[in-house]
Amino acid sequence: MAERENRREGRREDRRSDAREETPEFADRLVAINRVSKTVKGGKRFGFAALVVVGDQRGRVGFGKGKAKEVPEAIRKATEQAKRSLIRVPLKDSRTLHHDMEGRHGAGKVVMRSAVAGTGIIAGGPMRAVFEMVGIQDVVAKSLGSQNPYNMIRATIDGLKQESSPRSVAQRRGKKVAEILKKPEAEAVEA
Repeated sequence: MAERENRREGRREDRRSDAREETPEFADRLVAINRVSKTVKGGKRFGFAALVVVGDQRGRVGFGKGKAKEVPEAIRKATEQAKRSLIRVPLKDSRTLHHDMEGRHGAGKVVMRSAVAGTGIIAGGPMRAVFEMVGIQDVVAKSLGSQNPYNMIRATIDGLKQESSPRSVAQRRGKKVAEILKKPEAEAVEA
Protein backbone atom coordinates (compact mmCIF):
# COMPACT_ATOMS: atom_id res chain seq x y z
CA MET A 1 0.00 0.00 0.00
CA ALA A 2 2.78 2.40 0.98
CA GLU A 3 4.77 1.50 -2.13
CA ARG A 4 1.81 2.31 -4.36
CA GLU A 5 1.41 5.75 -2.74
CA ASN A 6 5.15 6.42 -3.11
CA ARG A 7 4.95 5.55 -6.81
CA ARG A 8 1.97 7.90 -7.23
CA GLU A 9 3.84 10.68 -5.44
CA GLY A 10 6.85 10.06 -7.68
CA ARG A 11 4.70 10.34 -10.79
CA ARG A 12 3.13 13.57 -9.53
CA GLU A 13 6.56 15.06 -8.84
CA ASP A 14 7.71 14.01 -12.34
CA ARG A 15 4.70 15.73 -13.90
CA ARG A 16 5.31 18.87 -11.87
CA SER A 17 8.99 19.02 -12.85
CA ASP A 18 8.04 18.50 -16.54
CA ALA A 19 5.54 21.35 -16.32
CA ARG A 20 8.18 23.61 -14.78
CA GLU A 21 10.68 22.76 -17.53
CA GLU A 22 8.14 23.53 -20.31
CA THR A 23 7.31 27.03 -19.06
CA PRO A 24 9.58 29.72 -20.49
CA GLU A 25 11.91 31.56 -18.15
CA PHE A 26 10.47 34.82 -16.89
CA ALA A 27 12.33 37.91 -15.74
CA ASP A 28 10.90 39.82 -12.80
CA ARG A 29 11.30 43.36 -11.58
CA LEU A 30 10.52 44.59 -8.07
CA VAL A 31 8.71 47.91 -8.53
CA ALA A 32 7.80 48.89 -4.98
CA ILE A 33 8.15 47.58 -1.45
CA ASN A 34 6.11 49.12 1.31
CA ARG A 35 6.13 48.59 5.07
CA VAL A 36 2.59 48.14 6.34
CA SER A 37 1.32 47.82 9.89
CA LYS A 38 -1.67 46.32 11.60
CA THR A 39 -2.71 47.63 14.99
CA VAL A 40 -3.61 44.85 17.42
CA LYS A 41 -4.32 44.70 21.13
CA GLY A 42 -0.63 44.47 22.10
CA GLY A 43 0.63 47.17 19.72
CA LYS A 44 1.51 47.12 16.04
CA ARG A 45 2.40 44.22 13.82
CA PHE A 46 4.60 45.14 10.88
CA GLY A 47 4.67 43.45 7.51
CA PHE A 48 5.74 44.18 3.96
CA ALA A 49 3.83 44.63 0.71
CA ALA A 50 5.65 44.03 -2.59
CA LEU A 51 4.69 44.98 -6.15
CA VAL A 52 6.36 42.89 -8.87
CA VAL A 53 6.20 42.92 -12.68
CA VAL A 54 7.02 39.68 -14.54
CA GLY A 55 7.56 39.14 -18.25
CA ASP A 56 9.31 36.99 -20.83
CA GLN A 57 10.58 40.06 -22.76
CA ARG A 58 8.92 38.70 -25.90
CA GLY A 59 5.41 40.12 -25.52
CA ARG A 60 4.06 38.61 -22.29
CA VAL A 61 3.73 40.57 -19.06
CA GLY A 62 1.88 40.42 -15.75
CA PHE A 63 1.97 42.09 -12.36
CA GLY A 64 1.26 40.92 -8.85
CA LYS A 65 1.29 42.09 -5.29
CA GLY A 66 2.01 40.15 -2.14
CA LYS A 67 2.03 40.81 1.59
CA ALA A 68 3.94 38.94 4.27
CA LYS A 69 5.86 39.41 7.51
CA GLU A 70 9.20 39.15 5.69
CA VAL A 71 10.33 40.85 2.46
CA PRO A 72 11.46 37.71 0.54
CA GLU A 73 8.15 35.97 1.22
CA ALA A 74 6.18 39.04 0.04
CA ILE A 75 8.25 39.16 -3.17
CA ARG A 76 7.72 35.42 -3.76
CA LYS A 77 3.94 35.77 -3.35
CA ALA A 78 3.84 38.78 -5.68
CA THR A 79 5.90 36.94 -8.31
CA GLU A 80 3.59 33.92 -8.23
CA GLN A 81 0.52 36.13 -8.61
CA ALA A 82 2.18 37.99 -11.51
CA LYS A 83 2.90 34.73 -13.35
CA ARG A 84 -0.77 33.78 -13.04
CA SER A 85 -1.97 37.09 -14.53
CA LEU A 86 0.10 37.20 -17.73
CA ILE A 87 -1.26 38.93 -20.83
CA ARG A 88 0.08 38.84 -24.39
CA VAL A 89 0.96 42.11 -26.12
CA PRO A 90 1.51 42.17 -29.91
CA LEU A 91 4.72 44.08 -30.74
CA LYS A 92 5.71 45.79 -33.99
CA ASP A 93 9.09 44.51 -35.22
CA SER A 94 9.57 43.02 -31.71
CA ARG A 95 10.57 46.45 -30.41
CA THR A 96 7.67 48.94 -30.21
CA LEU A 97 3.88 49.37 -30.16
CA HIS A 98 1.69 49.18 -33.27
CA HIS A 99 -0.26 52.34 -32.43
CA ASP A 100 -0.69 55.08 -29.82
CA MET A 101 -3.03 54.41 -26.93
CA GLU A 102 -4.20 55.53 -23.50
CA GLY A 103 -4.73 53.46 -20.39
CA ARG A 104 -6.72 54.26 -17.27
CA HIS A 105 -7.16 52.87 -13.81
CA GLY A 106 -8.70 54.89 -11.03
CA ALA A 107 -7.09 58.34 -11.05
CA GLY A 108 -4.09 57.02 -13.01
CA LYS A 109 -3.94 57.79 -16.72
CA VAL A 110 -1.06 56.94 -19.05
CA VAL A 111 -0.40 57.86 -22.68
CA MET A 112 1.80 55.54 -24.76
CA ARG A 113 3.16 56.24 -28.24
CA SER A 114 5.11 54.08 -30.65
CA ALA A 115 8.58 55.36 -31.49
CA VAL A 116 11.22 54.99 -34.19
CA ALA A 117 14.18 52.65 -33.69
CA GLY A 118 16.83 54.05 -31.35
CA THR A 119 14.46 56.13 -29.23
CA GLY A 120 14.68 53.88 -26.19
CA ILE A 121 12.19 53.69 -23.33
CA ILE A 122 11.12 57.18 -22.36
CA ALA A 123 8.86 56.48 -19.39
CA GLY A 124 8.75 56.91 -15.64
CA GLY A 125 9.56 54.31 -12.96
CA PRO A 126 6.74 51.74 -12.81
CA MET A 127 5.85 52.15 -16.50
CA ARG A 128 9.50 51.58 -17.47
CA ALA A 129 9.49 48.27 -15.56
CA VAL A 130 6.41 47.08 -17.47
CA PHE A 131 7.89 48.04 -20.86
CA GLU A 132 11.20 46.32 -20.08
CA MET A 133 9.43 43.11 -19.03
CA VAL A 134 7.25 43.12 -22.17
CA GLY A 135 10.34 43.53 -24.34
CA ILE A 136 9.51 46.96 -25.79
CA GLN A 137 12.70 48.82 -26.72
CA ASP A 138 11.32 52.05 -28.23
CA VAL A 139 8.37 53.86 -26.69
CA VAL A 140 7.42 57.33 -25.49
CA ALA A 141 5.08 57.32 -22.51
CA LYS A 142 3.67 59.87 -20.09
CA SER A 143 1.89 59.37 -16.81
CA LEU A 144 -0.92 61.80 -16.04
CA GLY A 145 -2.83 61.91 -12.76
CA SER A 146 -1.99 59.43 -10.03
CA GLN A 147 1.66 58.75 -9.23
CA ASN A 148 0.76 55.69 -7.15
CA PRO A 149 2.82 52.79 -8.61
CA TYR A 150 -0.10 50.34 -8.28
CA ASN A 151 -2.41 52.58 -10.33
CA MET A 152 0.30 53.42 -12.86
CA ILE A 153 1.03 49.75 -13.53
CA ARG A 154 -2.67 48.88 -13.79
CA ALA A 155 -3.23 51.79 -16.21
CA THR A 156 -0.24 50.69 -18.31
CA ILE A 157 -1.50 47.09 -18.46
CA ASP A 158 -4.98 48.41 -19.36
CA GLY A 159 -3.47 50.35 -22.27
CA LEU A 160 -1.41 47.36 -23.43
CA LYS A 161 -4.56 45.19 -23.45
CA GLN A 162 -6.00 47.57 -26.06
CA GLU A 163 -3.01 47.02 -28.36
CA SER A 164 -3.98 45.21 -31.55
CA SER A 165 -1.83 44.12 -34.46
CA PRO A 166 -2.80 44.72 -38.11
CA ARG A 167 -3.09 40.93 -38.49
CA SER A 168 -5.74 40.67 -35.72
CA VAL A 169 -7.66 43.69 -37.08
CA ALA A 170 -7.64 42.20 -40.61
CA GLN A 171 -8.82 38.85 -39.29
CA ARG A 172 -11.63 40.49 -37.29
CA ARG A 173 -12.80 42.51 -40.33
CA GLY A 174 -12.40 39.64 -42.80
CA LYS A 175 -9.86 41.53 -44.92
CA LYS A 176 -6.21 41.17 -45.86
CA VAL A 177 -3.40 42.85 -43.93
CA ALA A 178 -2.44 44.89 -47.03
CA GLU A 179 -5.96 46.39 -47.16
CA ILE A 180 -5.72 47.42 -43.50
CA LEU A 181 -2.28 49.00 -43.91
CA LYS A 182 -3.21 50.89 -47.10
CA LYS A 183 -2.42 54.61 -46.77
CA PRO A 184 -5.37 57.09 -46.77
CA GLU A 185 -3.62 59.26 -49.46
CA ALA A 186 -3.61 56.29 -51.85
CA GLU A 187 -7.37 55.83 -51.39
CA ALA A 188 -7.99 59.53 -52.20
CA VAL A 189 -5.98 59.24 -55.45
CA GLU A 190 -7.93 56.12 -56.50
CA ALA A 191 -11.33 57.80 -55.97
